Amino acid sequence: MDGTVLVADDDRTIRTVLTQALTRAGCKVHATSSLTTLMRWVAEGKGDVVISDVMMPDGNGLEMLPKIAEDRPGLPVIVISAQNTIMTAIKAAEADAYDYLPKPFDLPELMKRTAKALSEKRTTATAARSEEEGDRPEELPLVGRTEVMQGLYRLIARVMNTDMPLLVTGESGTGKSLIARAIHDFSDRRTLPYVTATAAELIELEGPARLLSQVKGGTLLIDELLDLPDEAQARLVRMMDATSDHSPRFMATSQKDLAPAMEAGELRADLYYRLCGTELHVPALRERVEDIALLAEHFLIRAENEGAPHRTLSEEGRELLRHFAWPGNVRQLENVVRRLALTARSEEIGKSDVAAALGPQTGAEPMVSGAVNEKLSESVARHLQRYFDLHGDMLPPPGLYGRLLREVETPLIEIALAATGGNQAKCAELLGINRNTLRKKITDLDIEVTRRRKLM
Repeated sequence: MDGTVLVADDDRTIRTVLTQALTRAGCKVHATSSLTTLMRWVAEGKGDVVISDVMMPDGNGLEMLPKIAEDRPGLPVIVISAQNTIMTAIKAAEADAYDYLPKPFDLPELMKRTAKALSEKRTTATAARSEEEGDRPEELPLVGRTEVMQGLYRLIARVMNTDMPLLVTGESGTGKSLIARAIHDFSDRRTLPYVTATAAELIELEGPARLLSQVKGGTLLIDELLDLPDEAQARLVRMMDATSDHSPRFMATSQKDLAPAMEAGELRADLYYRLCGTELHVPALRERVEDIALLAEHFLIRAENEGAPHRTLSEEGRELLRHFAWPGNVRQLENVVRRLALTARSEEIGKSDVAAALGPQTGAEPMVSGAVNEKLSESVARHLQRYFDLHGDMLPPPGLYGRLLREVETPLIEIALAATGGNQAKCAELLGINRNTLRKKITDLDIEVTRRRKLM
């Protein structure tokens, strides 16, 4: 590498590491713990690339980016930050940062991006977007330090203000609808309506026109695209083709991969090709295990802000959370943590509290090949014994019978609903219970019916 790099970070260790690495790579380095000093260097014409932290003793690094762009058009600024939420990525993109990396960052990756910035030697400025705060929330509940989540944040920041249709995919409970709403709330359309379209509205004769009148150029979300019958899909295609000055931005969510669904005839090809251009895939929680403890702490703080007692997680409790399968993803984790915030027996949430909240599945491991022919009763007994073993010399908390029934009942109903395509009459018949009983259990157990019956 050839050039001068300005480094601003209040952590002496980080300044030392970056100075040594960049010097060895052939760069000249000026390092400081002060934004004031950094801005003086920029104004004096020093530096070909800036690497800056966000939270500094004398200010916010992101707030300096417009001034840097004004003083030195085209000077690349790489933002590094320990604030690993989507807010930081979005604000960095809005302020026209050259790149953004979360802390703790990977040094070789930062060196690679610095080399790219130096080689490009940008000489033309890009106008900094004005940031209208409006009614934006201070923080969005999209939290993660893992590379897969940071990559998602960067992609969101790039597509946020485009007009192209957007598809958000991922398993149930990963936060697809939350991300769609966040993109709208932080985009240039944030002052316009955000409307979720239903199959019934798309099928009605006047439905599409009414939807377009409601959305008024804002964002129109189609939640679970594959729930739409063919007639609704055809009307949606016509809506997307009827462009005007007040056309909305179309977004859709789906739990399934749409390409196989199109090949199977569940999705119209013309609708698929209109939506598949930009896809945001939200990873399952098992793909971002290192974020579990971070998310748990985030939900504990939120619960406390809403009136729950102050709680902290013990290291043993974190380990149990990290080793759980989380079939319900982030939504399930949030529900468990909120319950722990209210029911834990002390300020520190211990291993036994977490084990009780997770139930008999805690610590469950994939079935080994020798257990393929194991009877259901034997499998249940094995998991129950592991649950008791987790408590060591102590007994599990009282109320085990009721907790166990709920832990079995919830996945049973969820799987039966999925198998019957969300048809509650068929599901009740399959389970051998009254339909009203099934409805009550769905409500009491807070089960999400992810596949609605298609309108004929």
